[in-house]
Amino acid sequence: MAAAASQALSDHQILDAVGTGAAALSLVGSSFIVLCYLLFRELRKFSFKLVFYLAVSDMFCSLFTILGGPSNAFYCFAHDYSAHFFCVASFLWTTSIAFTLHRTVVKHKTDVEEFGPIFHLYVWGTSLSTTVLRSIGSDNGRPGSWCWIQQGSMAKVLHLITFYIPLWGAILYNGFTYYEVNRMLNNATRMAAGISERSNQSDIRSGRKAFNRWGYYPLILIGSWAFATINRLYDFTSPGHKIFWLSFLDVGFAGLMGLFNSIAYGLNSSVRQAISERIDTFLPERIKRSLPTLSRLRSQQENELTSLIVEGN
Repeated sequence: MAAAASQALSDHQILDAVGTGAAALSLVGSSFIVLCYLLFRELRKFSFKLVFYLAVSDMFCSLFTILGGPSNAFYCFAHDYSAHFFCVASFLWTTSIAFTLHRTVVKHKTDVEEFGPIFHLYVWGTSLSTTVLRSIGSDNGRPGSWCWIQQGSMAKVLHLITFYIPLWGAILYNGFTYYEVNRMLNNATRMAAGISERSNQSDIRSGRKAFNRWGYYPLILIGSWAFATINRLYDFTSPGHKIFWLSFLDVGFAGLMGLFNSIAYGLNSSVRQAISERIDTFLPERIKRSLPTLSRLRSQQENELTSLIVEGN
């Protein structure tokens, strides 16, 4: 029994270290996107504003994940539900971005900025509702190193309902949007090839480049939360029987969601160009000539996320 208890403690320490390390990387990545938005005025367009709110959600989700393992009940309660609120908000913001792209590219609407207040009500309201609902039948708030663990079938069912059902709903919606935009671009490509106008073909190629990058976005949610979903379902069907490697993949990939989002959504060519322009301002001319990478970045004008929206207009 002593050996088993020691092994369980060692497993918890490893999982805690993995989760904290992954969340720290996500915190750095999402904070970088937030900083870019605040520093570079030219990035404050509607499309990147949505990315900014996504990064803010990821930043706080990662921060409260890192602050796990508190020593008192109130802090444990605040930590767990704050992390839940911002993690739900994170994947809901991805659906708002998907909706914006779909409405602009597929439906050719130019009124997406009018949906800003609706997006905030939808994201923050849904996140708050699921967080409050999750507290029913939960014993969160007890001190320890695993604040988010809930006991009892009722609490586990509510956790599935308030987190994993909205999560996979977001994955399915983003996947559907990807399919619709992909079909739209395929049709446009065939039309451009039939017309044989170079300008049209150039625009389509630019849109295709942007979309190929965005096409990976639904996979981010799947990659981040697939192991967590399997782990929760296994825990629901076989309570008390933990699989260490599954828990390891669970906390590792879920903690990296903010980093994946910051790379896919945030590090587009407009951000790189803004950074290179600031660097170019302060570097001596002889050093700039020796860095051809800066020249290439400076020459890039397209924005993988925004260009697709603009072309849809």
